[in-house]
Order: sequence, then C-alpha cells, then structure tokens
Amino acid sequence: MTNLMDKKNVTTNQIRHNIGKNVAMQRFNKKTTQLVIGIGLILLTACNNRQSKTTSQTEIKPTIVQPNIDSVAIAIINGKIIDGTGKQAYNANIYINADSIVYIGNLTNSELKIGQTIDAKGKNVSPGFIDLHAHGNPLSTPDFENFLAMGVTTITLGQDGSSANVRDLKPYLDKVNQQNLGVNIVEFVGHGTLRNLAGIGVKSKITEAELEKLKEILKEQLQYTFGLSSGLEYAPGLYAEESELIALAEIVGNENKMIMSHMRNEDDDAVIESIKELSRQGSNARVHISHLKSVYGKGTARANEILDTIKKIRKSGIQLTADMYPYMASYTGIAIVFPDWSKTPQQFEIAKKTRRKELEEFIRNKVNLRNGPEATLLGSAPYTGKTLAEAAASKNKPFEQFLIDDLGPQGSSGAYFVMNKELQEAFLKDPIIGICSDGSKTGHHPRGHGTFAKTIETYVVKDSILSLEEAVRKMTSYAAEILQLEKRGTLAIGNKADILIFDSKNIKAQADYVNPHQLAKGFEKVLVNGKLVRNNEKLMSELSGEVLFPE
Repeated sequence: MTNLMDKKNVTTNQIRHNIGKNVAMQRFNKKTTQLVIGIGLILLTACNNRQSKTTSQTEIKPTIVQPNIDSVAIAIINGKIIDGTGKQAYNANIYINADSIVYIGNLTNSELKIGQTIDAKGKNVSPGFIDLHAHGNPLSTPDFENFLAMGVTTITLGQDGSSANVRDLKPYLDKVNQQNLGVNIVEFVGHGTLRNLAGIGVKSKITEAELEKLKEILKEQLQYTFGLSSGLEYAPGLYAEESELIALAEIVGNENKMIMSHMRNEDDDAVIESIKELSRQGSNARVHISHLKSVYGKGTARANEILDTIKKIRKSGIQLTADMYPYMASYTGIAIVFPDWSKTPQQFEIAKKTRRKELEEFIRNKVNLRNGPEATLLGSAPYTGKTLAEAAASKNKPFEQFLIDDLGPQGSSGAYFVMNKELQEAFLKDPIIGICSDGSKTGHHPRGHGTFAKTIETYVVKDSILSLEEAVRKMTSYAAEILQLEKRGTLAIGNKADILIFDSKNIKAQADYVNPHQLAKGFEKVLVNGKLVRNNEKLMSELSGEVLFPE
C-alpha cells in the first residue's frame, strides 16, 4: 500500500513537473516570439525611415536641368541678387538676351558665348526702381537722367489731373516713343485735362451731356493708359462734384484700370475725409493716394490714425494703396495758398477788385497755418531760392500783399516745409506705402533728383528704418503690383531686364534745396530693357526706354 502510494505521488509529481515545464516553455516561447516580432518591427521601421529620408531628400533637391542656351548678350556675374520680392539676398549670375532675363543661376555650358560680362562682385543687383508719381515732358527732356541716376527705370506721368492736352492720345504717345528715352513711361489720363478737352473747364455743376462727353473721352484714352489721375486741390479738378468723380470711376473700373489721386485736401484736419472721399470711388475701381502726407500734422500717433483709416478701408474690400516721398517739404504752385474763388486768372482779377481784404486775410491765415512765410521757399525766377519772407521784405511789403501784387496764384512754384519727420517716417515704415518722387528734371525741389537714393542712404544705411530688401521691394515689385505692370519689378526668368548694380554704402542723394539739380551718386550701372544706359555713372548716347502700354 505504501509502495502504491509512493508510486502514485511520484507519478503526480512528475505530471506537475511536466506541466510546469510545459508552461514555462510556452512562456519562454511567447516572450521569444514577442522579442523577435519587436526586433523585426524596429528593423522594418528603420528601413522605412531610411527610405522616407531618401525620398524626402530627393524631393528637396531635385535635379536642375539647365536651359539649352548657346549664347547671351550680357552676363552679370558674382552679384548679390535682391530680387524685389522682399526675400533675403542671394548670390547668383543673371543672363540677358534682347530685353529679357533668360536665366538666373550659373550656366555651366563650357561653350556658352557671352557678348558682355559685367562683374558685380561685392555689389547688389536689383530690379530698376519704378516711380509711382513723377512729372516731366518727354518731348523736351527725353533722357530723364535725373531719374536714371537715382536708379529709376520706369516713371509714371500724367499725374495730378494733368496729362497731354490732346484728344487723340495714341499719336502723341507714338511720338514720345520715337524719342531717345532714358526710362520707360507709364501714362495716366488727367481728369483736369479731360475737363478742358470736354469744354467744361472750371464749371462745378455739369450737365448730363457734359458728363457723357467726359466719359467718352476717358474711355478712348484708357485704351493706351493705366488709369485716371485727379488733382482735386488744383483747378479745374477742385470744382468737380463727387457725383462726377464716381461716374468716371465706373468707367475706369469697367476697363480694369485705376485712379491715382492728389486728394481734395491734404491738411491734417481734412486728410482723413479726403481719403474717405477717394475710397467711395474705390467701390468702382482700384484707387491710390498720391504722395500721402499730413500738412502740419505731427507725431507717430497721428500717422497711425491715418494708416488705420487706410487699413480699415482695405479690409472692407476696397483696393486702396498709397505712396509718399522721403522729404519734409512739398512742392507745388503758389496757388495752393490762395482760396478756391481766386485760383484762375479770371477769378483772381475779380477777387482783387471785389474781395481784396478777404483775400489778404485768407492768404495770411493760410500761410501762417503752414508754418509761416519763412517755411515757403520760392522756386521760380526772379525769386528762386528766396523764402517768401525774404522776397516780400525785398519789396517792403507784408507777404500777403506781395503774393497778391507781385506774384498772383500763377506766379511761382515753391517748396513748403509743412511736414513732420516722425509722422512721415511712420508712413515710410508701413509695408502698404510705396515710394514716389513727385519730381521732375526741372523742378526746384531735391526730390526730383534724390528720392530713391535718399531712401537707401538715409533710411536703410544711416537710420536702419528699412532693410535693403524691404526698401527695394517698395520701389520695385510693390510699385509694379499697384500699377499691374507685367514682367517688371522683380528679377525673374522671362522678366524685362531693367536692372541696377550698386553698393548701398556708396549711394548718395546730392540734391538739396539750394542746389536741387545735382545727380545722385552710387548707381554704377543701369540697364533698361536689356541695354546698358548708364555705365560707371555716365549716360550712354543710345538709350532704350519706351512707352509702356497696358496688356
């Protein structure tokens, strides 16, 4: 019995042992399987990651296929490209054929034939600047060297409501195109000129027939121009009612053009209402504020109020833009200080006879509000370079009597020191504000010879208010965007070769209020439509600007 029980216990113990052994083996096998699977997953993941990285690297660095170019007219090599978009500068070569850029990079074709090589080592290479608001007569001063010397390759004429006083604009523009033009020309139709062509002149309330005449001429001339300009502080534009401007804006919008406006009133207490008036035209067409300023306004806070007004209008869907020039003095005819009822020669003669005391009082108050007679620098002979105070003293008269008796509203132009540095610089910093000169080759104000050079010299190099890339963007691609100017304003393959080569540290705006006709320095080479028109700061005899027509 005992033996039997012992045998039974042994058998039971063996069974238990075997079962335990089997369980342990199963656990071991399970762990081993999990370990193997885990290692497999790790290897598989590593494999996939390696493959993913390889694929990603392939996507980031695609094979660059160079164009099949056997020869180029000009190669600009070793330059630092500021392409006009605002992006950071980079090093590359630019290749040009005819009037266009054919490649940016480094062509490795050993048999490439190059007509002219320009080594831009240590220099910036940028698009030519586009002046959003300029003046001048291309038939009398076609070289426009004042603009070329400060890096401008395209100017916008027909401003402030004044354009060529001809009904058929195309023959006039064709004649301009036949000149030896230094720069490209973008033309606008002047609202004041339209009024004169339609026989309306300084009438305020016009008839339906007269309005239809205005619209008819406008539609004809918009075929060859980029839009309508208005000068609502000048005769005859100042006499236009808002209904007239809205009606013309409908025509402009229908033709997908824009309105550039010297607004109704740039005085600080009226500038925001003037912006709002322009914005109402913007319901029909793109609108643009010319030479934004606040006369006798002061401070950054006030600038921000004006900018906020513009931005609020833009957020409402109105396509509103603006430009400015970097000087604290404006420049225009002395009529700016005369009342609306005495601006034309006929009105002035009547006012002198019938409203003399009222006229004197208005002028005295207006000039004093604009910082006094010492803040007006006359720009026309025989008083060129004298302040209004000095000129009046030379005649032993109060300045208001001198203006009435010796000048009159048509008797002179002048520079008016009426802007505030902090306010205007706040405008300059804002990305939605472009740059213009509002200048000409002959005007007695340094802006016509210095604006774009001063922007770089003062606000990029000296004061660091703008980066060079941002300053160039404002003066190139942003201007082209505002004008809807095709194939200009950026350095890109297929774009027109309007190009500058310069060292920003060498840029100098030499013009001042005493000597306003001094050319800017530092823009060593200027190309317009693929041709070198200014070499080592010397004007070439054969120029290559042209009249640009809307596409």
